[in-house]
Amino acid sequence: MSPSPEVVHDLHQRMVRIRFFEEAAGRLFEANRIPGFIHLYVGQEAVAAGVCVALRDDDQITSTHRGHGHLVAKGGDLNEMMAELMGKATGSCQGKGGSMHICDLDLNMLGANGIVGGGVPIAVGAGFANKYRGNDTVSVAFFGDGTTNIGAFHEAANMAAALRLPVLFVCENNEYAEYTPRSTTMAIDDVVERAAAYGMPGAVVDGMDALAVLEATSSALGSIRAGEGPSFLECKTYRYYNHHGIQTLGMKYRTDDEVEAWKGRDAIDALERVMLDDGIATSDDLAAARAAVLAEVDAAIRFAEDSPVPEPGALLENVSTEAS
Repeated sequence: MSPSPEVVHDLHQRMVRIRFFEEAAGRLFEANRIPGFIHLYVGQEAVAAGVCVALRDDDQITSTHRGHGHLVAKGGDLNEMMAELMGKATGSCQGKGGSMHICDLDLNMLGANGIVGGGVPIAVGAGFANKYRGNDTVSVAFFGDGTTNIGAFHEAANMAAALRLPVLFVCENNEYAEYTPRSTTMAIDDVVERAAAYGMPGAVVDGMDALAVLEATSSALGSIRAGEGPSFLECKTYRYYNHHGIQTLGMKYRTDDEVEAWKGRDAIDALERVMLDDGIATSDDLAAARAAVLAEVDAAIRFAEDSPVPEPGALLENVSTEAS
């Protein structure tokens, strides 16, 4: 069954919010207005949007160092997100998490993670808790292709499969682990083959097609909620910018032709063509939607810049320790 026009508009809005937020964050980072490092999600919007549109509010997600897009797709407040990137007290984590550790527990976004694959065991732990409680909540682990080369992924995948936990593994295969091509670290072309080792069903999805991601996610969620155990989706996608920031000086590990070829398959452009062809939206509708998001992002920047930095006395607030 084709998604309703309302769902298609929802997909579009989530992708445009991710794109404009990330592009603004990238410019701010390059201008030294955001401290630390920032890893942009531009190009991969169809994965986060397609998955999160299929989720319920009580479903949980874990993220990666490239995590802003996942939080935006889960409904993240752009004011709080931009403030967090700038290390302000009004941020999602009161300025203590920054880019790589941003989270929003109220939205069941259990956190970005600076450790490669660090979010996968967390999602499996959430899945264990959900099964123990007897609810039909699903936890989703977003991760990159490079994560499937580390032990934590395999341990978590094995546990999820053996215990038939309600977990959806979403591999965003953008073909590079930092600067290393996937082809130099794996003897397989499709990462999803690794799911079979754990008796886990899996599928390869065009990660530049939000409708395809939505369909595959909805199908996987149906079997997971029915108690059939975890599933694995490999979404083949691409990040337009370098590993961190927009330009990484001295790092020429991809050809311009390769980058431009992927940009020619842009997920937002593709969905907008579908919307126009199907009569779901007019060119004026799409332009208005983009303008509204740009205004939202501009307001978020002003909010963040006008917000205070955390007080020194707040350093140990919301930090738990184990008494010795």
